[in-house]
Amino acid sequence: MKNLLSQPTARYGAVFLALSAALLTAYSMTTHAAEDAKMAAPKAALTVSTLSPVATQLALKLGANGNVAAWQEASIGAEVNGLKLTEVRVNVGDVVRKGQVLAVFGSESLQADAAQARASVAEAQANAQEAAANAARARELQNTGAMSAQQIAQLMTAETTAKARVESAQAMLQSVQIRLKNTQLLAPDYGTISARNATLGAVVGQGTELFRMIRQNRLEWRAEVTSAELARIQKGQIASISAGSEVLKGKVRMVSPTVDASTRAAIVYVDVPLHPALKAGMYARGEFELGGNSALTVPAAAVVQRDGFSFVMRVGAANKVSAVKVSTGRRSADAIEITSGLKSSDVLVASGAAFLVDGDTVKIVNPTEKTSNVAVQPSSTATK
Repeated sequence: MKNLLSQPTARYGAVFLALSAALLTAYSMTTHAAEDAKMAAPKAALTVSTLSPVATQLALKLGANGNVAAWQEASIGAEVNGLKLTEVRVNVGDVVRKGQVLAVFGSESLQADAAQARASVAEAQANAQEAAANAARARELQNTGAMSAQQIAQLMTAETTAKARVESAQAMLQSVQIRLKNTQLLAPDYGTISARNATLGAVVGQGTELFRMIRQNRLEWRAEVTSAELARIQKGQIASISAGSEVLKGKVRMVSPTVDASTRAAIVYVDVPLHPALKAGMYARGEFELGGNSALTVPAAAVVQRDGFSFVMRVGAANKVSAVKVSTGRRSADAIEITSGLKSSDVLVASGAAFLVDGDTVKIVNPTEKTSNVAVQPSSTATK
């Protein structure tokens, strides 16, 4: 009886042991397969975020160089001859108003000439009065026969001569008064004194330049533009001029009607605001704003430079990246225009591309962002 009971138990134990062994074998195989698959899977070289190129409005600009100059300069010179400068009232950098006295010449000799001229006028007027009275009496006696025709003619001629002498004396007096007035050198317009040649005590000749003035404190940027680019610039367009760390806005006043035959360049005259950073005579670079257009852009961090070329890292199947050579154009803030090499549907590495090589696998921590650089403003510098 005992043997009969022990036989099923033994059979059950053997089955149990066989099942356990099979389960252990299956588990071991599954574990090893998972470990092998894990070991076979490529390791991510970098954890990155991704984005796609976006269409952005970028400004079209034309760069140019040129000199800053006065809109107009006034040359202020001596209008009297042989007089000594007794006062110099302004210096370089002074802002003057129209009619302000800039310098004074000694006027003692001219005052004496004026007194003599006034005396000559008085004498001529007295002689003219006497001649007029004699001519009047001759006219009264003309028909009486008391005076000959020759005497009457002489008296009338004397009257005309006396009147002419009065006019001559008055013209002489007026000339002296003008010279006396010119002993005070006046500003012809308001503006800033840019040069001074006047020296106290100097005796200068008529026409000698004593001061130079920037009329109305107006400056202009004279940009040199090639003949091929000249047609893109119109009167009234806005230009940005760099003056040190300052960027100033100006407006195109006039485009030169001619092109220099030797340089094939024309001058564009741009009115610029008065600013301490902008001085007449300085050389400045600027840009003309020509409007804007739509362009495909990516953040600057997504573009890497290698061997003198621009590349982006495009994410493909299985999160593998490939280096794509692209052509770049305008820049705006932190965005770069891509002119060729990409499509708007491409998925790119947003940052860290410089640490990746062709064929690397990456781990993506965010979905592709289509609007990552939409905030770019159209204030870029365009290529010509």
